[in-house]
Amino acid sequence: MKDPKQAQKEFINPIDPDKIAENPHLLPYAHTVGGAVIKPEDKGKLKGRALSAMNQQTDMQLSQIYEQMQLLASQAQKIQARKSISDYIYQTELRFEPLINHTYHLYRKKNEQLMLSLIGPNAWGKSGAELTYLASVKLLADHTWEVLEQSPDFSFNG
Repeated sequence: MKDPKQAQKEFINPIDPDKIAENPHLLPYAHTVGGAVIKPEDKGKLKGRALSAMNQQTDMQLSQIYEQMQLLASQAQKIQARKSISDYIYQTELRFEPLINHTYHLYRKKNEQLMLSLIGPNAWGKSGAELTYLASVKLLADHTWEVLEQSPDFSFNG
């Protein structure tokens, strides 16, 4: 049997320590002939692509938000218009209780008083001669009024 010390002396490491890195995974290049080619990237090019993609995405998202804001503003304007029309109509002479989803007609009497009626402008006959047709309106579920038809000579704004 051989002496363990003698066995250690006889072993010769075939790997040259001058040609081996202690931590080959940290090298910025392939450490073997068959290793993957590692090329340093142009950092300016990477940043440029990232900034371009970021700008494109954020611009698209901001555009979508802007369109949504325009839609909301338009909806708010329509609600405000319905509210002012409703205020106008509720100041008229009402001799009945209007029902939701029914159409009514707004008239101005000779004495300048406003009147809401169930009778359309073409159904009055001679008794309607003293009335000026202004608009046809419909009562909505939220008790605001929607204008269905309006005389070209009349405006709810004044």
